Amino acid sequence: MVSLSSIDRLLEDAPAYPGVQAPLRVQTLGGFRVWNEGEEVPATAWGREKAIHLFQFLLTLRRRFLHKEQIIDRLWPELDSERGDRDFKVALNSINKALEPGRQAWSEARYVRRHGLAYGLNLEFIWLDIDIFDQLVAAGNQALLQGDDGFDTAVRCLEAAISLYQGDFLPERRYEDWSSAERERVQIMALNTMTTLAELLLDRAPLESLRLAQRVIAIDRVWEDAYRIQMRAFMRQNNRPLALRAYQKCVEALADEFDVPPLPETTELYRAISRQQ
Repeated sequence: MVSLSSIDRLLEDAPAYPGVQAPLRVQTLGGFRVWNEGEEVPATAWGREKAIHLFQFLLTLRRRFLHKEQIIDRLWPELDSERGDRDFKVALNSINKALEPGRQAWSEARYVRRHGLAYGLNLEFIWLDIDIFDQLVAAGNQALLQGDDGFDTAVRCLEAAISLYQGDFLPERRYEDWSSAERERVQIMALNTMTTLAELLLDRAPLESLRLAQRVIAIDRVWEDAYRIQMRAFMRQNNRPLALRAYQKCVEALADEFDVPPLPETTELYRAISRQQ
């Protein structure tokens, strides 16, 4: 169970850039950026594109270590073993120079660690937005299990998580097979989190619920839960025409994409709204 003090630390670390103790800060959501000791690492510091690819691949692995040959096969399958080994060493050296320009030769790298022939990241010294995002969502969902006592904590955690979700995971690598599963996982988690928060805020802040629901639909126009939230939020504002219009948009989106009708609960909500005077 996540303690309240741990949640407070998470919330302090959630803002995108300032004030976190980890010397290296990495943004992967909505675009790839890196800050070292508060200074952004320029694109030119990496030396070559393969260094960026390798570092981004290790970010995707996060707490896992993978054998060098497996990394090469995933990143550059077209290379033979000799060329792959050479390019891996050059890329790794470029990463270490970009992130630790003052490191002594032959000393152990701080951020990319080696266990035998396996490589991975040392997250002890890295603030990673996607890692904090995952932790905040988990803490928010855990707080919801406490009922009313956990409501405010849940809202705070989910709001902070959503603030970190600036867009797709590593959008620069959207056509790479090795990043697609993580991108899809994070997007689905973000959509679920926005939907959950919109539900929680329906009574307190229907306008915010509408904003969140619209953001969900902008990302995935057939996310049916978001249309139901819109319908209910509009009714909280006594705006029956817009509630009914939200249903019609849902019908159109589902017909266009899948040629299916809305779920029974969506249609029943529409009928209940239609009966109201």
